[in-house]
Amino acid sequence: MRGGPLGAVIGRYPSSNGDSQMGGSGGGGGIIRGNRKCRDVVFLIVFVAFWVAMIVNSSFGFNQGNPLRLTYGVDYEGNVCGSKHSKRDLRELQIKYWVNPNQVYESGQKNSQFNLADARSICLMECPFPSEDGLNWVCDYPDGTIHISMDEWIDRNYDFFEFLTPEMRNSSLQLQGPCYPVIFPSVNVHWSCQFIARVSNVSLRHWQQMGGANINEDIIIDKSIHKSLNSRSAVLKRYVADIGKSWPILIICGGMVPLFLSIIWLLLIRHFVTGMPWITVILFNILMVSFTMFYYLKAGWIGNDAISPIIGEHDPYVHVSGREQSHLRAVTILMTAVMIISVLSSLAIIRRILMATSVLKACCCKATLHLFSAGQIVQNDCKSNCCAYDLGADRISCDKCCGYSIHYTPHIAIAILFHLFGCYWAAQFFIASSSTVIAGSVASYYWARGGTQQDIPFLPVFSSMKRLMRYNLGSVALGSLIVSPFESIRCILESVRRKLKCSNITSRPSECCLGCIGWTVKSINRNAYIMIAITGKSFCKASEIATGLIMNNILRIGKVNVIGDVILFLGKLCVSLFSAVFAFLMLDNHKYRSAHNKISSPLFPVLVCWWLGYIVATLFFAVVEMSIDTIILSFCQDSEEHQGTAQYAPPLLMDTLDDQNEMQRLTHGSS
Repeated sequence: MRGGPLGAVIGRYPSSNGDSQMGGSGGGGGIIRGNRKCRDVVFLIVFVAFWVAMIVNSSFGFNQGNPLRLTYGVDYEGNVCGSKHSKRDLRELQIKYWVNPNQVYESGQKNSQFNLADARSICLMECPFPSEDGLNWVCDYPDGTIHISMDEWIDRNYDFFEFLTPEMRNSSLQLQGPCYPVIFPSVNVHWSCQFIARVSNVSLRHWQQMGGANINEDIIIDKSIHKSLNSRSAVLKRYVADIGKSWPILIICGGMVPLFLSIIWLLLIRHFVTGMPWITVILFNILMVSFTMFYYLKAGWIGNDAISPIIGEHDPYVHVSGREQSHLRAVTILMTAVMIISVLSSLAIIRRILMATSVLKACCCKATLHLFSAGQIVQNDCKSNCCAYDLGADRISCDKCCGYSIHYTPHIAIAILFHLFGCYWAAQFFIASSSTVIAGSVASYYWARGGTQQDIPFLPVFSSMKRLMRYNLGSVALGSLIVSPFESIRCILESVRRKLKCSNITSRPSECCLGCIGWTVKSINRNAYIMIAITGKSFCKASEIATGLIMNNILRIGKVNVIGDVILFLGKLCVSLFSAVFAFLMLDNHKYRSAHNKISSPLFPVLVCWWLGYIVATLFFAVVEMSIDTIILSFCQDSEEHQGTAQYAPPLLMDTLDDQNEMQRLTHGSS
């Protein structure tokens, strides 16, 4: 491509005798100024409008959502356990307990129309345990003729059976409340009491002597609750809740740690450029092995530190499995394969490193959390016999006795997807803006021949930022918008594939194709941002110029970019992996392994820290990455404008990229 001369846009041209002549704007201040004007304004307006819509969307989540719903259950009155904003103050009562074992049994039978969500449940401080010499009771919240406070009810271990009238006692013996016997031991599993199908003989005998109704002792009681707690929706809610609980770790390991490490890495590459490729590859492999070993520990394949769904102290002989551990083991196998591939790949690029050494001389998450919990608590229509004693009405009631569930309408799913898309677009916009600013600063230096003070703008970074803010925000908004749909479509296809249970043979090619297209678009965008910074053209025109330069100089560019991008990519992975390993260590603290802040699995918090660390590293490493790409594209344009011989390139760059020197080296090497 022989486009218009870039020197006219930039403001300098060397004359035939080597003296520089000022063109365009004239004078030393004309570098990268040209005749600029606002570009792609429509897309800037779209971006601003999208953010206004995101603010409205997020306000709905903050108004309607309650993140406690993701962790704790709902009682028989529709209250969220552990919440102070319910009909009752339940801040200390965080554990959901099903009071009627026969309803739990019925919900676990095949072809039963009765669901566990319809079974009567209550919020307690801890899971009750059968008495060793009598019969313990768990009674409803005090109401009506039961004149005791909630604090007294808690102090009495939820038991006011002695205050019941004969009618109430008879109703309780028929498992219709207001008091229910504690026959089965239970353990706190993800803030719900998991029954252990091992009935207490002493308690059962006392119950039978009192004339109580028959209680089913089948293992179905255990399996019914276990199935509910390990459903896909329940596990997904716990994963999202884990991110909310571990927010201090996300700030430290997803923000502060990668920020510090990125600065250190840039300083090292500034002063130890020759050794940094070796340091990066070795450190990457060490971190990859360490990261994989942590997964082995938490999966229970090494040592005795496997994750457990049980919260608090419990019988060591009681073992409860969870879907989280299965997911963790699947990720462990995946990380093992990635580790092996990374080590082999590192060995494969060692020779290339030797050749390329000379060239290298928290609003969004919180809003999502509230949107995800923005469903409505409604009473189920169980259409079953669930009669229970109503203390307020002082009678047995069979109306509206079904349990409560959180119902999500389709518009909530759309709101979440809209919000996530906006967050991704905003992240890409920020990265694109920083890349354009860096490119403008570096280009100022190159086209001034690394020049004198009067040839380079005062404070080139701020000058580049000013040009971006004044002329090219619309172009950046368009470029970042183009990238976002490919990632969104790929996520949607993956979701559809899982729902339809498509085979990998039919779904993987389309997913791979989208991934390749997305990578190509990102690459084109990055080079377009460079040309936007240099020329001030619109996004489409800048993409055309950049693509033409790359196609005409693909061998020259590939020689530098391939290994350079590999080393920079490994550097980003080193920073993000170190952040993830540090997150593993922090999550291993007692605070996150027991009591209120216990997380169900370290999987999601660690992956989020890895992702945040990678974004922070990308922003910092873009300084080096965009500098290399800007200089290379400027060199290519410089060469095209001056009959194949760059006039502005420094000697080291000429030695590295000049085709004639490359041919001499190849000829000398073959001889």
